[in-house]
Amino acid sequence: MFNPTFIKYLRKQPLLLADGLREEGSQPEQNKLSRFATNLESYYVTKRYNRLQVKQHGRHIAKYYKALRKLDDNALNQQFYQAINALNQQKRVTHHLAKAFACIGEAIHRRFGFYPHAVQYLGAYVLLQGKMAEMQTGEGKTIVAGMAATLAAATGAAVHVLSTNDYLATRDQQEMQPLFDFYGLTSGAIDGEMEIPERQTQYQQAICYVSASELVFDVLKDELNADNRLTRKKSALQRFITTQASNANLIVPALHFCIVDEADSVLIDEASTPLIISQEAESLMDEDLLHWALVQAKGLSLGQDFTLDHTNQDINLATDVVLNDSLPLPSGLKPMWSTRTWQNVVIKKALTALYLFNKDEHYIVLEDKVVIVDESTGRPMPDRSWEQGLHQLIEIKENVEVSKTRQTIAQITFQRFFRRYILLSGLTGTVTEVSREMWKVYVLKVCVIPPNRRNKRKTLTRYCYQTADAKWQAVANDAIRQAKKGQPVLIGTRSVEASERVYKLITQQVTPDQFTLYLLNARQNAEEAEIVAKAGISGTITIATNMAGRGTDIKLDDKAKQSGGLHVILTEHHDSTRIDRQLIGRSARQGNAGSFREIVCFNDAILLSHRSVWQMIGRWMPTAGLRHWFYNQAIIVAQRRAQQRQYEIRINTLKQDNQRQKQIGFIGKLR
Repeated sequence: MFNPTFIKYLRKQPLLLADGLREEGSQPEQNKLSRFATNLESYYVTKRYNRLQVKQHGRHIAKYYKALRKLDDNALNQQFYQAINALNQQKRVTHHLAKAFACIGEAIHRRFGFYPHAVQYLGAYVLLQGKMAEMQTGEGKTIVAGMAATLAAATGAAVHVLSTNDYLATRDQQEMQPLFDFYGLTSGAIDGEMEIPERQTQYQQAICYVSASELVFDVLKDELNADNRLTRKKSALQRFITTQASNANLIVPALHFCIVDEADSVLIDEASTPLIISQEAESLMDEDLLHWALVQAKGLSLGQDFTLDHTNQDINLATDVVLNDSLPLPSGLKPMWSTRTWQNVVIKKALTALYLFNKDEHYIVLEDKVVIVDESTGRPMPDRSWEQGLHQLIEIKENVEVSKTRQTIAQITFQRFFRRYILLSGLTGTVTEVSREMWKVYVLKVCVIPPNRRNKRKTLTRYCYQTADAKWQAVANDAIRQAKKGQPVLIGTRSVEASERVYKLITQQVTPDQFTLYLLNARQNAEEAEIVAKAGISGTITIATNMAGRGTDIKLDDKAKQSGGLHVILTEHHDSTRIDRQLIGRSARQGNAGSFREIVCFNDAILLSHRSVWQMIGRWMPTAGLRHWFYNQAIIVAQRRAQQRQYEIRINTLKQDNQRQKQIGFIGKLR
C-alpha cells in the first residue's frame, strides 16, 4: 500500500521534496496577469550549485560511512529501513535522509565496488525534490536515478524510471538490480514485445523501468479499458466510493513517482505531437485519388504554381493553378472531390510529400516500408505514421505497398500525462535552454550540478565554407587527420543521407587496415549500443545521426586518452542548441581530454529554413574570419527562430489537448 506521508511531509521542506503535487488540468497559459507572473518567476527557476556546495553535501553523507562499513548486510539493511521509518514518522528528516543515502552508498560499494561521488548524491537529492537535475554526460546518471528510486520505493511509492527506448530501460534495470535486491525491492522493465499480463506484472514491481512512449500507450489502453466499460477516472471514482480495490484490470496501477532520464528529449522534443492509439478505418482519400493528386502535383511548377515555406513546413498554392485536364479524376470518388477546393487540399498534401519530406532525412525505406525517423534522436519509429493521407502519399512516392489509413481512438500529450504524477523529476545533460518551459508546463525547477572533475575540452577553430561539397570534404579530412594522431573521432550529422555521404568520402581516402570506421544511423539502429560503446577506441571514426538520448557510454582506451581523447565534429547545427550540446558533451567527460570542432557552411538546412541578412551576406565574404563572424550571427538568429516555433507548436498541441478533454467530459472515453 502506498504510504504518502514521506512525500507529503518532505514536500514542505525547502531542500527536500518541493511542491510535487501535479494537477492534470493545470494550464500553462492562463490570463494575462498569471502569464506575466509565470514568465517573471521563470527567470529565477534555475539554481546553479557550485563545487563547495557539492562537497559539503557529499561530506554530510560520507560521515556515516565509517560506522556503516563495520555492519554486515543484514545490519546495514536494518539501518536503512530504520532511517526510512524515521522519515515516514517525520523525525529528524535531514539527519535520517543523509543516513539513508549513506546506506545506499555503502550498498553500492558492496555490490559494484565503488562509492557514489558527491555529484551523484546531490543529483539523487535533487530528484527527490521533484526537480530537474542537469548533469553533464558521463557523470553516472544511471546510478543517480537508481539511488533516488531506491529511497523512494522503500517508502512504499510506485517508482517509474523512464528511458528513451526499450533497450536502455532493460539495460538500466539489469544494471541497478543488485542495488534493489540488496534492500529487498522488486524491479522490472517493460519491453515493447510484452503482452498485457506480463506488463501488468512488471508495473506491479516497486521500481519499473520503461520507455516513455510504452508507458503512455499503456495508460491510454487503461483509458479505453479492455472491456470498453470502465475508464481510469471512473475506476478511481468507484474505488473512492466503494473503498474496494478494483484496479486489477489496469495495466499501470499507480502514478506516484517518476524519474525521466534524458528529460529534455522526452518532455520537450517528443512533446510536439500527441501519442495516439489508432485502428484501421475507411479513408476519405481513396488510393486512386492519392495517385491522381501525386501525378498532378508533379506537373506543377515551383515558384509559379506554388511556393515552399520551409520555416513553417507548409505549401502555398497560387490562386490560379491550372491542373492537367488530360488526367481526369478517378471514377467512384465521393462527390466532395469534384469541387476545386477539396482537390486543392489533396494536391497540397501531395506537394508536401514531394517537397517537404525527404528520404533519408525525415524517413527511410526499410523492408519495403516507409519508416519515420525521429529528428532529435535519429532513430526509426516503425510504429508511427503521418495522418490525413500524407503517409500513404509518401508510400506511393517511394513505390512501396500503400498501408491502410488509421482512425484515432485515443490520444494524450506528454505535457498532460506527466502532470498526473504525484511527484515528477528528471535528469539530463542539457536543459537550461528550456528551463522556462519546464517551469511553465511541468512546474519543474532546473538545478545545474557541476561535473565531478573539471572539464578539459578543447574547442578548436570553426571551419565555415561557402558550399556543401567543400564542407563535407573538410569533414573527412579533419576526421582522418585527428584519427592519425590516435584520437577516436565522432562525426555528428543531421540526416541519414549526410552520414552516408561522409562515410563514402572517408572510405575513398583510407584503407580498411588504417582505421576502424563505423556508421550509425536509422538503418543500423539495432547495433546502436555496440557501435557507440566502441567509439572510444583509438583511431576509430564513428559517423552518427544525432546523439540525443543515446545512453551508452563512449569509454576511451588508454591510447585514446594519451592521444588527446575523443574528437567530436559537428557538421550542421540543429534547430535546438540542446541537441548540439548533447553531441559536444560526448567529448572530454569525467576530466578526460577531448576536442571539438564545427565544420559548417551557409547552405546548411537550418540557415536555408530561417534565412537572415547574415546568411545571405556571409556566404559571399572572401575571408575565413568574416565568414566565421557572419555565420555566428546567422546561426544565433536561425536557432532562436526555430526554437520559438517549436515552443509554439508544443503549447498549441497542449491547448488543443486540453480543449478536447473539456469537450469529452469527466468520464467520457477518448474517442
